[in-house]
Amino acid sequence: MSRYYGMSVRITGADPGRVDAVKQAAEAEWPFEDWFLDGEGVLTASAEDRLCGGETEEEFARRLAKAIWAAHGSFCQVEINATYLEDLPCETYCFDQDDYHRLTAPQ
Repeated sequence: MSRYYGMSVRITGADPGRVDAVKQAAEAEWPFEDWFLDGEGVLTASAEDRLCGGETEEEFARRLAKAIWAAHGSFCQVEINATYLEDLPCETYCFDQDDYHRLTAPQ
């Protein structure tokens, strides 16, 4: 069974000379795109895909962090945010004529 996720990664303190290797390692684990490196050396990316084979978010996060550290050759801070996209919390707002009159009345 596969589950659809949005994953984002934030890497802080990466050696500028290892950024390309880190990106490639991360992309080998998840289809990250739209990489952004800010002026303070924080590297971020995100993408949506499926976790398969019963892998949990935490198992994926560990696997991704290990791949990034291996490519970097030393520690850098890795933050991974996982959002399960198949069952997001949502709110429904339905407006009737009373709401229309109340919301459009002059203050």
